[in-house]
Amino acid sequence: MTERSPRIAVLLPCYNEAAAIAQTIADFRAALPEAAIHVYDNNSSDATCEIAAAAGAIVRSERMQGKGNVVRRMFADVDADIYVMADGDATYEAAAAPALVSKLLDENLDMVVGARKSEVEAAYRRGHRLGNALLTGMLARIFGRTFTDILSGYRVFSRRFVKSFPVLSAGFEIETEISVHALELRMPVAEQVTAYAARPDGSESKLNTWRDGFRILNTILLLFRYERPLQFFGAIAATFAIMAIILAIPLFITFLQTGLVPRFPTAILATGLMILSALNGMCGLILDTVVRGRLEVRRIAYLAYPAPSGG
Repeated sequence: MTERSPRIAVLLPCYNEAAAIAQTIADFRAALPEAAIHVYDNNSSDATCEIAAAAGAIVRSERMQGKGNVVRRMFADVDADIYVMADGDATYEAAAAPALVSKLLDENLDMVVGARKSEVEAAYRRGHRLGNALLTGMLARIFGRTFTDILSGYRVFSRRFVKSFPVLSAGFEIETEISVHALELRMPVAEQVTAYAARPDGSESKLNTWRDGFRILNTILLLFRYERPLQFFGAIAATFAIMAIILAIPLFITFLQTGLVPRFPTAILATGLMILSALNGMCGLILDTVVRGRLEVRRIAYLAYPAPSGG
């Protein structure tokens, strides 16, 4: 019986990439000639769609703005065994794709991240590097392990990763959500260093240093609350409890000496803070149970698909 080669799909989310999309398609077709190349346009106002179609790609559109919305649509629509995802701006090293795919198949992994290495300062801005470092450190503290390039858009996935991934993000925080999904389910994953180039002339980055920096910070806080609610609400509960104790100590000393509570408003405040502490502690315990149940459901959905195989 002849072994079937795995079906490979290249997924290219795009927005106003007319200057780069043809080169990106050509590079990935040369690297993975057997792969189907899908371009998902996100309301481009230039000729991205026409150029992509002329280059032989399968072109579809997603009207909800944001990279997360595009990834949700791609993962739902495209049926394959191996998925290669990269931005359509010709910055990622298409020639590295066969090695990434081979690594995923040979080691039975569910995701391989193309960790970016660039010698060009303009390719990888300082603000983006700082946000990447902060988020990477946060994930390491929460999960005990992480990736060196958490925000890389160059990734290879197994089918069971893609079809078990409930995409919730709308924008550029999608890379963080992808990484968290893998870390939460303790999937077998790996990284491999790949080249990262500056954008070609006429192509502009869609990232805004300040806006997306605040979104990264918000993602960090939401990540901590969603994935580790006991620690999050426990920290708030401890803060309220410490404040209540500090306020209550002088009142308690006065009460032991005189039998009176002269600062009644302070006593009420201390009592209220302790009640808030108890409520936050209970919220953390309840939400921790909910998170564990949700994690079990996601793990079962993940295990419903077979492991990646080269034949």
